[in-house]
Amino acid sequence: MPLELHFGADDLLRIRFAISPLCETHEALRTLRRADRHGYHLPWLRRMRERVAELDLSPLWLFMPSTRPGYTPDFLGRPPDVPLADFAAELAGLRATDPALARAEMAKSLACTPGAAQSPRGRAALADPARAVRELADVTERAWETLLAPDWPRLRALLEAEIAYRSHQLASGGLRRLFTDLHPRLSWSDDGTLTVRTRTDFAQLQDLDGRGVLLLPSVFVWPDVISGFDPPWQPTVIYPARGIGGLWQEPAGGPALAHRLGLAASSVSVHLSVLRDAGLLTSRRHGHQVRYERTPLGIALQAGG
Repeated sequence: MPLELHFGADDLLRIRFAISPLCETHEALRTLRRADRHGYHLPWLRRMRERVAELDLSPLWLFMPSTRPGYTPDFLGRPPDVPLADFAAELAGLRATDPALARAEMAKSLACTPGAAQSPRGRAALADPARAVRELADVTERAWETLLAPDWPRLRALLEAEIAYRSHQLASGGLRRLFTDLHPRLSWSDDGTLTVRTRTDFAQLQDLDGRGVLLLPSVFVWPDVISGFDPPWQPTVIYPARGIGGLWQEPAGGPALAHRLGLAASSVSVHLSVLRDAGLLTSRRHGHQVRYERTPLGIALQAGG
């Protein structure tokens, strides 16, 4: 059923983009559990198999319902206040969550899974929400350090390229062009309503009341789009970034490019240097060869045709 976000004049002035390593950590964890999210991320999943086995993620799994529809507490992936959030700062914000707010959101999440609220871990979380928040923050920190931090420069570069591309769309074609292309489940109407076709069983209408909307690109949310976040959080739309199809590809080997393309080696060298200087390629030596790999920016630009 759809979620309809109604924009007033003030909301149109408060549309912003951001990157959140905290949200991306939790979306990566969802990818571990849901086969329909594997697709592009299979190479990453294979690399992470042994690392995941070393983590106890059960405190987080309790609040990430596998049933649909489900609800994960908003405080776990709170919308960032800055364009490029720092994980340590986001984690500190998570640790500082008001226990009363945490309990209300955890109770809402547990209600999505029959018997979860009555389980020993569910009862303990509701009886001592401050302790539960600390435990969830600790598990999130370990998951970040083990699963995401080593690849974060690559992920961040792709997400930054995505925001640059979408900002250009917004500047050149307005909200209609932006939202028409953002995700198949999003649509924009000229009365100022953004419709998000979600997996919930009921329709919802939210008047943004001057809060605007945060657009949060994600590598791991694919193929879904997620929206919601009730007060005190800013309404947020988490959507798949472009370019993830080649994100985990290893550099290709094989014959030299000059031979494959039927061009002079000097010509190919010049073109590769231009692409590398523009930040679209990286190069590294492998024996007597130089291997080139597209950067996340190069991947994102190629995905845009």
